[in-house]
Amino acid sequence: MFSEEPDTEEDAESDDESGTGSQAGAGTTAEAGSGKQSQAQTQQPQKSKKDKKKAKQEDAPPQGKIDPLQLKRDNERSDSLEESVIYWQGNDKVSPNLEHTKNTLAEVMGLGSSFDIVFREMSFAGRNAALLCISGFAKDTIIDEILKRLTYLTPENVSTDVLASFMTEYIPHVQVEKGELLSESINKVLSGMSVFFIEGETQVIIMDTRSYPSRNPDEPSIERVVRGSRDGFTETLLSNVALVRRRIRDPGLKYEMHQVGRRTRTDVCVAYIDDIVDKTQVKAVTDKIKSVDIDGIPLADKQLEEAIVGRGWNPYPLVRYSERPDTVASHLLEGRVVIFVDTSPSVIVLPTTFFDLCQHAEENRQTPFMGTYLRWVRFIGIFASMFLLPLWMLMVIHPELLPKMLDFIGPQKTAEIPLLAQFLIVELGVDLLRMAAVHTPTPLGSAMGLIAAILVGDIAVQTGLFVNEVVLYMAVASIGMFATPSYELGLANRIVRLVLLVAVAAFQVQGFMIGTTLIIVLLTLHRSYNSSYLWPFIPFNAKAMGEIILRQPVLSSKTRPSFNKTRDNTRMPPVQENEKQS
Repeated sequence: MFSEEPDTEEDAESDDESGTGSQAGAGTTAEAGSGKQSQAQTQQPQKSKKDKKKAKQEDAPPQGKIDPLQLKRDNERSDSLEESVIYWQGNDKVSPNLEHTKNTLAEVMGLGSSFDIVFREMSFAGRNAALLCISGFAKDTIIDEILKRLTYLTPENVSTDVLASFMTEYIPHVQVEKGELLSESINKVLSGMSVFFIEGETQVIIMDTRSYPSRNPDEPSIERVVRGSRDGFTETLLSNVALVRRRIRDPGLKYEMHQVGRRTRTDVCVAYIDDIVDKTQVKAVTDKIKSVDIDGIPLADKQLEEAIVGRGWNPYPLVRYSERPDTVASHLLEGRVVIFVDTSPSVIVLPTTFFDLCQHAEENRQTPFMGTYLRWVRFIGIFASMFLLPLWMLMVIHPELLPKMLDFIGPQKTAEIPLLAQFLIVELGVDLLRMAAVHTPTPLGSAMGLIAAILVGDIAVQTGLFVNEVVLYMAVASIGMFATPSYELGLANRIVRLVLLVAVAAFQVQGFMIGTTLIIVLLTLHRSYNSSYLWPFIPFNAKAMGEIILRQPVLSSKTRPSFNKTRDNTRMPPVQENEKQS
C-alpha cells in the first residue's frame, strides 16, 4: 500500500551512492571517468551532513532526560513575588549585571512571553541602561520626555555616582525614588510605574509614569439625587481619593495605603480624619487588612469586606457602601473609617447602623421639613417591605383581629393555590424579574415590564391561580424594598419577610410575635466593629433618635454621633459669653 522509505539518512545516502555507482559502471570509459569525478565531488557534502548530524546528536540531551531549566520551572513553589525572585537569582537584591536581571525578569514576570511587558535597552553617557514598564500602564509622553533628555548626555556630564546624577539632574519628573529590592521594583512596575536599570548599579530609579484606563466620574445609578453633585466614584483609586480630598481640604485627612493579595497586590486605602476618628478603631481595621493572607481579591471591596468583617451567614450588612463622594465626606466628618479598594467604584464605610443604611443623600438636599417628610416615607416603605405581607396573612387567618374599619381587608375570592404558596411563588417571580432586569439590555427593559405586568400577573389572577390582594400587597412590598437606599439592606429585609411568612403560616400569632422578637434580638446582638447595630434605638439615645426621626437643620447638629467614639465630638466651637450677651 505504501512504498517503503529508508529508516535513516545514512541508508538513503548509501542507496544514492550505490545507484550512482551502478550508473557509472554501466557507461563507457569516459562516462566512468566523469562518474568518478562527480562522485568525488558529491562525497564531500555528504560527509559534512554526517558530521553535522553527529555533532547535533552529541549536543542534544540523551533521550528521556529533562531540560534542567524546565525542571527548575516545574519545581518552583513560590507563594509570593519575593520568594520567586530569591528562587531564581539567590537573593532579592538588584543585580549590577543587566543580562542577569533580564534572565530573572524572564522567569519571574514573563519578560519575552508577555507582549505588554517592555524591557527597552539603551545606552546613555556611555553606560548601558534599560527601562522596564507595562505598555498598557505607562504614559508615553512622560517616558518620551525623560528619554529625550537622557540622550543628550555625554560621559563628561555624568559623575562617578551615575544613579545620583540621573535621578537629581537629568530626569525631569516629579515622582522619582530609588529602589534596592528587585521584588519591590517588579511590584511597582505591575502597579503601573516604570523602573530604570543601569549597568553596574545595585539600585534602580522608580518613576511614577502610570496612566490607568479609566472612565469619567458619572453619577451613581443607585444613589441618584434630584439636586446635588453628579460626580461619582470610578474604578481608579487615585481618582476616588482626589474626589474626597477636593471636598475635605483638611490636613488631618489621612490616606494609608496597603496591598492585599499575594498575586493580585490590590491597592487598599484606609481614609480617616486624624484628630476626629477613634484611633483604636483605625488600628483594628488596619490590623485586619494586614492579616489577610490570600492569593488575591479580584472582586475587590466585597471580598475584602468578608475577609475583615466576617459576619458569616448573617444576611444584614455590617458596612455601608457608597458611590457618592459627598456622602463619604460626610461620614468622614462624623468620625467614620472609609476604605477605598482599587478597581471598585464602591467605597466601604464603617462602622454603620441599621438606621444609617435607611438614610439617603436626597433628604439632606431638601429643606428640613421636606427632608423629614421624605425620610418618613422611606421608613414606611422599609417597614412595609418587612411586615406588610406577614401582617396581612395573619389577618386573613384570624379575621377577628381586624378592627371594624378594616373589615374590607382580606381576599374576596379564593384561589386554587394555598396562600403561603402564592406568596412564595410571587416572591420568586419578583426575584426573577429583578435579575432579568439587570441582564436585559435597556431597549428591551420596557418590553420585559409589559410581559411581567400583563402576561404573567394579570393572566395568573384571571385564571384563578392567584388572589388579587396577593399581587397588590406584593407589589407594595417590592416598591418598599426598592426604595431602601442600601441594596444589601433591601435584600436582607426580604429574607426577614420570607421567614415571618413561614412563621405566621405555621404558628399564626405566636409565630409572628416570636419571629419579630428574635429578629430584634439578633439585630441587637449584631455589632459593626464593636458598635451597636440598632443604635440609637438600642441602647436608647433620645437626642440621637430625634435626629434620625426628624432631619435637623445644619446649625442644630452641634455634636457628632456618640457611637463613633470620636476624639473631637464638636462640630462647631462653643459659643463665647460675649456672643451670648450680644
